[in-house]
Amino acid sequence: MITGCILLTVAYDGTHFSGWAPQINSHTVTDELLGAIQRLRPAVRVIRGASRTDAGVHARGQRVAFDDDGVIPPKGWVLGLARHLPNTIAIRRAERRAAGFVPRFACRAKRYVYTLLADQLRDPFWEHRAYRHSHCLDPALLQAEAASVVGTHDFRAFRSSGDVRVDTVRTLSRVTIEPDGHDARVLRVIVEGNGFLYNMVRILVGTLLDVGRGHLAPGAMARAIVSGNRNDLGRTAPARGLLLDEIFFAEDGEEPWPGYGDATVGNF
Repeated sequence: MITGCILLTVAYDGTHFSGWAPQINSHTVTDELLGAIQRLRPAVRVIRGASRTDAGVHARGQRVAFDDDGVIPPKGWVLGLARHLPNTIAIRRAERRAAGFVPRFACRAKRYVYTLLADQLRDPFWEHRAYRHSHCLDPALLQAEAASVVGTHDFRAFRSSGDVRVDTVRTLSRVTIEPDGHDARVLRVIVEGNGFLYNMVRILVGTLLDVGRGHLAPGAMARAIVSGNRNDLGRTAPARGLLLDEIFFAEDGEEPWPGYGDATVGNF
């Protein structure tokens, strides 16, 4: 008997997955996670993710819900699933929510982080975690360009052709360019907002790169917001540099394990 649902915080290395959502003849994160959940509770048939990620995209704070009978406590789900998941997927927290909870509709904001590596040579430690480029980028120039998209705008130009949604207005509360404190080659583009179109972050980052390399004149993103034309923007940056960092809800769940703010989990 269903009495509520479990909400998981899931981290994964997306390098060798064909994305989040199930696909015919493909290996996806959902396939692995649902299979592990069914080892503990075979009755679970559907899991509800908060955000779809493409092939090669990573996550630190994906949120996944499924209806449950309440027999296994959140700690039991975290530790039990660890025995049935590959090293590329980890459960970072479990908590209780009301039955039927749909994280995609409940989230109020998401944060993505895109990592750029300035290096002429390959670095195996960053190979699947950052997009490597050989240009010297000016963080101040990139930040000035990024500032033009903060706020509420129609982002119809910032999406791939596969996105056919009619409502393309979104609010970005943060777009910042931050150097890595330990590696001078690394810049991170941090984007936070109430919703995103298909490939929106990757197009935003690709445009920043093209402006930084002199392939586009500064102000490209502001012009694209006015025109609504994808051709006014730059390339779509590769998937491997993108991380779904955190998904925010208005309220915390019940009986979280580990507890909120626990140092062993980290601050996403």
